[in-house]
Amino acid sequence: MTAVASSAPHPRIGHPHAQELRCDVLVVGGGLGGVAAALAAADLGRTVILTEEYAWLGGQLTSQAVTLDEHSWIEQFGATGRYRSLREGIRAYYRRAYPLTAEARATRTLNPGNGLVSRLCAEPAAGVQAIEEMLAPHISSGRLTVLQPAVPVAADVSGDVVDAVTVRLTREGRDVTITAGFVLDGTELGDLLPLTGAEHVTGFESRDDTGEPSAPATAQPDNQQAFSWCFIVDHVDGDHTIDRPEDYAAWSTKQPDYWGAPMLSLTGPDPRTLETFTRTFTPNADVPDAVIADQGKHAGDRELWTFRRMLDRRNFEPGAFPSDIVLVNWPMIDYIDGPLVGVSQEQALEHQRQARQQSLSMLYWLQTEAPRPDGGTGFPGLRLRGDLTGGPDGLAQAPYIRESRRALTVGTLTESELSIEVSGTDQPFRTPDSVGVGMYRIDLHPSSGGDNYLDIASRPFEIPLGILVPRRMRNLLPAGKNVGTTHITNGALRLHPVEWNVGEAAGTLAAFCLDRAVEPRAVQTTPGLLSEYQTLLTQGGAELHWPAVAGY
Repeated sequence: MTAVASSAPHPRIGHPHAQELRCDVLVVGGGLGGVAAALAAADLGRTVILTEEYAWLGGQLTSQAVTLDEHSWIEQFGATGRYRSLREGIRAYYRRAYPLTAEARATRTLNPGNGLVSRLCAEPAAGVQAIEEMLAPHISSGRLTVLQPAVPVAADVSGDVVDAVTVRLTREGRDVTITAGFVLDGTELGDLLPLTGAEHVTGFESRDDTGEPSAPATAQPDNQQAFSWCFIVDHVDGDHTIDRPEDYAAWSTKQPDYWGAPMLSLTGPDPRTLETFTRTFTPNADVPDAVIADQGKHAGDRELWTFRRMLDRRNFEPGAFPSDIVLVNWPMIDYIDGPLVGVSQEQALEHQRQARQQSLSMLYWLQTEAPRPDGGTGFPGLRLRGDLTGGPDGLAQAPYIRESRRALTVGTLTESELSIEVSGTDQPFRTPDSVGVGMYRIDLHPSSGGDNYLDIASRPFEIPLGILVPRRMRNLLPAGKNVGTTHITNGALRLHPVEWNVGEAAGTLAAFCLDRAVEPRAVQTTPGLLSEYQTLLTQGGAELHWPAVAGY
C-alpha cells in the first residue's frame, strides 16, 4: 500500500465468512467510541467493518454495565447530535416497551432510574437496543458489517501505514484479515497501538514529560487507574445469598493505608476531599423528586442505592417491578492490585479473576454483614441480576476500564489546560482545531501504584484534533480513551459523551481524508482543510464550542 487516502470508489466488503475482507474504514473495538466512529463513517457513505470482543456493542454503557455519566448541561448542550440520538433512543425504548406511569411517559427528560450520577440512568439492554437501531440501516444497506465476538491478533504494517488487521472470531475459532484505507482503534485498552508498533504511553507520565504539577518526578508506566467488575442487583423477598466467594476471607480484610476502613464496608475516602466517611445503603430508598443529578452541585454518592440506580420502580405502573434495579459501581469494587496492560496475558487474566472475586465478595458482604438501618446485619434479599448483564458469573460481561494505553499524538491535553486551579480560570478551554466538546472533573480513581483518588475541579473543554493524530502513523487513528491525554487528563475524557465524541470525530476524519485523498496531519495543519473538516463535523451534529459556562 503506497497511499493512505483515496477518493476511489468504495470497495465492497465481501462475504463475512471469507478469510479476507476489504473496506474503507476498519473500526476495531465496538465500545461507544467505536460505534460512533463506525456510524459517522457509514453516514458519510464509506464502507465500514466494526469488530467487537463481547456480545454487546456499546462498551462501558452495555457490556461493562455502566450507566451514562455526564456533565450538568447535557440536556441543553455539550454533546453531538448522534449522541443525543443515542440518549433519545434509550428513552424511546422505555416508552415503547415498558409500563411507564402517565407522568413518566410524558416527561421529556425521562430518567428511568432517577439515579444521581446522570440525567439518564438506564439498564444495559436499553443501550444495546438504541445502538442496534442506529446501526441497522447501514447493516441492511451493506455499508456496515459487524464482526463479533472478535479480537485483534495481528497487523500488517508497511512503514507508517497499517495495511491490514487480522481478527480472530473467537466463537468460530477462525481468523479474518481485513484490509482498509483507515484503521481506527476503538478497543478498551488501545490494543492496536502495540500490535501496529504505534508509539504510545501507559500509566503516569513524569512531571518533566508533561509539565503537570500533579505528576510524579519519575514516570510510572505500571501505575494505572483501578478497573472494576460491575454488577446489578435488586432487593426482593426471600434469601438470595450467593455462595461464599472462594477468596472472601482475603477480600474481607483488605484495607489500603489510605482507605480508613476495610474496602468491603460502607466507609472509605471521599474522592473530592479524601476525608474518610461512611455512605448509607438503603434498599428501595426513595429520594425526593426535586433531587436531580447534577455533579456540579453534589457527587450524589452519599446514598449508594440511589447513586447509580438504573430503574426506579416509581416510574412504572404500580406492581410492575417489585424493586428498583441498581448498578454496583462503587469505590469498594475498584481493583487496585495490578493493571491490565504492561503485564503478561497470564497476569492480566489473574487480575481479572481477582477483580471478579472482589466484586462477588462485596455482594456477599452486603448480603451477610452490611449494617441495616434496623440495627441488624445483611440484606439477604439482594438478588444478583446476571440476567440483565449477560455475564457468565452474574457480573457484567466485561470489566469497566478507566484507563487505556494512550497514543502519542501531535497534541497533548494536560492538567495545565483543564485544571481550574492550574489554569487560573473556570471558563472553557478553547482550541482552534476543536472537534467537539467535553466536561468532567479530573476524576482519577485509586491506582495500581498505591495512589488515592485525585479529583480536581475542571474547565469545560474543546477537544483538540491534535490528540487524535498520531505523531508517525498515517492511517491509524485512536477512537476512544486511547487519545493523546495524559494519565491525569484521561480522568476528564474517559466518560460516555467524550468517548462518543472522540469516536465520531475519528470516523468523520477517516471519511474526510479518503474523500479528499489527504492525511490527518494535513487536516490538522492546513487551515482550509481544517475548516472544511470542522464544517463536516457540525453538519453531522457536532458542537465545537461551549457557551459561557463555568467548570466545577
